[in-house]
Amino acid sequence: MLPNMDVFADVVEHGSLNRAAQALNISQPALSRKIAQLEEELGILLFDRKGKKLELTRLGQIAYEYAVEMREMERKLLQRIAEHHSSFKSITIGASLTTLQSTLPDLIALYTRDFPETDIKAITGKTHEIVSLVKENKVDLGLVASKIDNPDLTCIPLFDDHLCLVLPANHRWVDKPGIEIGELRELPMILFSKGTWYRILMDELFHRYTVYPDVKMEIDSFEAILRLVSTCNVATLLPKSYLRPSVLDNNGLVLRNIPELQETTRTTSLLFGRESSLNASTRGWIRKAKEHYSPGGSGLL
Repeated sequence: MLPNMDVFADVVEHGSLNRAAQALNISQPALSRKIAQLEEELGILLFDRKGKKLELTRLGQIAYEYAVEMREMERKLLQRIAEHHSSFKSITIGASLTTLQSTLPDLIALYTRDFPETDIKAITGKTHEIVSLVKENKVDLGLVASKIDNPDLTCIPLFDDHLCLVLPANHRWVDKPGIEIGELRELPMILFSKGTWYRILMDELFHRYTVYPDVKMEIDSFEAILRLVSTCNVATLLPKSYLRPSVLDNNGLVLRNIPELQETTRTTSLLFGRESSLNASTRGWIRKAKEHYSPGGSGLL
């Protein structure tokens, strides 16, 4: 805003120099000098002076409309800055179902270890829904088990993951020397529900090798699948990133690799919009996630 445009607007809105000077807590001569200085800078007359009465000139009216517009823009700027500062310790993350269960808990623990006062909120949805939430600025970050190519978003790959065969410790295949993909035909299994990324990969794999397991249940929850595998003495396929030694030991499970399952690789990625619009907490989260999953980091041990 040009210097003195704000006081000019005050004069217009108060209807006189005297009332405006009182409202601004300055002397009337000082206010008159500010108006005269603005007129000189613009090279126009802002008011027709008829005794003590001031009437806007045609150009004065245009200048006043500009002053009101600039004042509103300044108000919005200050409001946005205030909102930015107030969200300094807040992050809202959109996570797909698989990343919500497999990756997000580790990242939350990692971040809150150093920044325990940060308020972290999570929204779950399908991958395309998370992409939309990030694009519409309804979440600060997205965490999905996929690479996203979108000109409006930045996609940072964190790690590659693939499915593994998981068996209960008393399963007849636990000590089997080698397991081939064709042997999964008619094997009793619990699998992800249809429509999830990993189930799509499974179905593509089964179709490619003409393998159709005996699917006993379809469930969305990793934890529920782990519990039921032992209870029902059936097999399952789960992403390797979720299968930490503690998870396997606590549930009495054994992990077996099948070479063809390497074809189910997915890349878990972070998504965000313009970096200039990110608050400090969100930038810190991105930095920590990248460090954690870097070659020298501690991720996916």
